[in-house]
Amino acid sequence: MAEHELSAEPTHSRWNADLPPRLTIDSGDTVHFECQDSSGAQVHPAMSVDEFQQIDRGRIHALTGPVAIHDAGVGDVLQIDVLEVRHKGWGWSSVIPGLGFLKERFSEPFLFHWELDAEVTRSLAPAIVPLRPFCGIMGVAPHEHGEIRTRPPGVFGGNMDVRELAAGATLYLPVQGPGALFSCGDAHAAQGDGEVCINGIECPADVTLRFRLHKSKPLAGPLVESAPSDEKGSSWVVVGSSIDSISAAKAATDRMVDLLVANWGFEPVHAYLLCSVAMKLQLSQVVNEPMFTVAAALAKSILPERTLY
Repeated sequence: MAEHELSAEPTHSRWNADLPPRLTIDSGDTVHFECQDSSGAQVHPAMSVDEFQQIDRGRIHALTGPVAIHDAGVGDVLQIDVLEVRHKGWGWSSVIPGLGFLKERFSEPFLFHWELDAEVTRSLAPAIVPLRPFCGIMGVAPHEHGEIRTRPPGVFGGNMDVRELAAGATLYLPVQGPGALFSCGDAHAAQGDGEVCINGIECPADVTLRFRLHKSKPLAGPLVESAPSDEKGSSWVVVGSSIDSISAAKAATDRMVDLLVANWGFEPVHAYLLCSVAMKLQLSQVVNEPMFTVAAALAKSILPERTLY
């Protein structure tokens, strides 16, 4: 059960199953990741919007990793326990022409700088925004070879922008290839469901994760146990991504039914009814075109306690 440290540099901004690992660990180990902001340390607190327009967009997401896990292979599940996500006192949000959920209405470039206290920011008065830092991207390398842009999420995790992945949460991912090759980044000090303007509060962060490998455990896509301190308590959260939001919502609901049948013994039709009366469907992100991400959440308080892995 060793502890490791991994500096941000060199970051990478593409998924690539052929990228050599910067660190190889054992199941049960903990890694302290240094993560740059999503711009790859190009944005700074005094930056003007004109300067912002000149940054290298090819460096966006600037992930730390990859980390290989001994003996990980296809058909395994990688468990990632989020122990801590600590921001560094500042962040930024932007409007980028041609991007965002309301890109037709908000078509002019804009850059906003946030000053972050320990638990809130008062930068956008009169609002007082609570902070719950998390990594917008946590994923294993996809099974395809060659470079893949980090913007679309998938069964491997990636750019899911699921705000429930704050400290105290656990993420389960299906391993796609040898070693798993996990990377993380795109930290947000706060984010609303949808991330509608294209950003949360983008920020550099120090992130501590513990990894456990579960051999030969099938999993169709990302699964989250949200933290007990989450706004509505701990939940089971099934994450689905697709090129349209309805397909993503259907896929997440379908997997939640399967989860209830496999782990709590429900008949499929009873699981379907339970989803209809108790499940929350939420848009985690609507701006990572061409993919939308939907989270289907069911409060753990309504089910007998279970350890799934």
